[in-house]
Amino acid sequence: MKNILLAGIAVLYSSLSHASALYFYEVGTEDTALAGAGQAARAQDASTIVSNPAGMTRLPDHMFTGGLQMMDGDISYQDDNSRQQRPGNVMNIFPNASGFYSQKVNDRLYAGIGLYGNYGLGIDFGNWSGQRLIKKSTMVAMTLSPSLAYQLNDRLSVGSSVNLNYGYLSLTRDVDGHDEKATDHDWAMSYRLGLLMQLTEHTRAGISWTSKTDYDFNVKSQARFPNLPDTQYNLPISAQVRAPQQLMVSVVNDLNKNWSLMGDLGWQDWSQFGAPQVTVKGEKVNKNNRMKDTWHTALGVQYRPTELWRLNAGVAFDSTPYRSQSDVALTLPTGDEWRFGTGAQYQITAASNIGVALEYLHMQSSQVQTPALLKGHYDNPYLWFASVNYNYQF
Repeated sequence: MKNILLAGIAVLYSSLSHASALYFYEVGTEDTALAGAGQAARAQDASTIVSNPAGMTRLPDHMFTGGLQMMDGDISYQDDNSRQQRPGNVMNIFPNASGFYSQKVNDRLYAGIGLYGNYGLGIDFGNWSGQRLIKKSTMVAMTLSPSLAYQLNDRLSVGSSVNLNYGYLSLTRDVDGHDEKATDHDWAMSYRLGLLMQLTEHTRAGISWTSKTDYDFNVKSQARFPNLPDTQYNLPISAQVRAPQQLMVSVVNDLNKNWSLMGDLGWQDWSQFGAPQVTVKGEKVNKNNRMKDTWHTALGVQYRPTELWRLNAGVAFDSTPYRSQSDVALTLPTGDEWRFGTGAQYQITAASNIGVALEYLHMQSSQVQTPALLKGHYDNPYLWFASVNYNYQF
């Protein structure tokens, strides 16, 4: 800005959340234009709270950053059985917003707070062959993040955030000819630690670690297919939507007063999550773990032609969380991901600037094997992001 895993429907819930499986880096700020490049070391506005809280020590005495974002795309599901009704594009347009505030407490201590949504997904399969299993689903999460940063010396700063996360899940299915909607919500805690180092006069590096986040949603329902009268998908299922722990290392080099280069290397611990479990006819059915750790890399450039303009561009790659693209979850058609971003910031006054950004995210094609009745494939799914941000210092 991700981000932000169906032997039956259990996989649905554990996979609704994050890009880079779906972990969104886009939060309506310059990170969108730069495809996230340099996020843990750039520290150019108060949104550093979400990428590396130690970066607050580089900000003015008081600073506010706000952003609005829109996500859309084409994620079309094609059922292998041409005689069945196909859902087509299941992606719904998805808005997002964020706000951050940072202030200097004394010569070395900074405090800040952020409110943002760093992941979410709305999908709509509509009237299709699997509508007894799912028609619509929405997963959204918002995070409140109070943060502190301390400047140890002229070259080294540390920071931390306590993240209070709220998640909401809704699921709409066809039950005996009418739509039935089930909802649940949960609160979860996570933490972020950051380190910012001024390596040379023109080069700085940042390291940020974020703990995993566990949401626990409990949705009780049942699903039965008319052509499989003896098979009942029995839910309750208590399913967790999880964000894995992640580590991000970033470097920014100011080549001169006009040009800066920046890059990232990141890791996310998706393999820590065990296989989802579903209850069918009162018996538990296990699936082998099909997840693996993911890697992120990004490269960005910033060009300042005048004192009023800052132009951004970036490209990023995130590896797939699946061991095989031939067996992915019905509701998480992700794989290897490429991001391409661009945007600009304009200095309105000495104390304020405004920016716009666009980003395109291309996902690897994938195949769905379970449930066998609904086998199919996603061909070349993609997302796009558009955002506007505003910064004010005082």
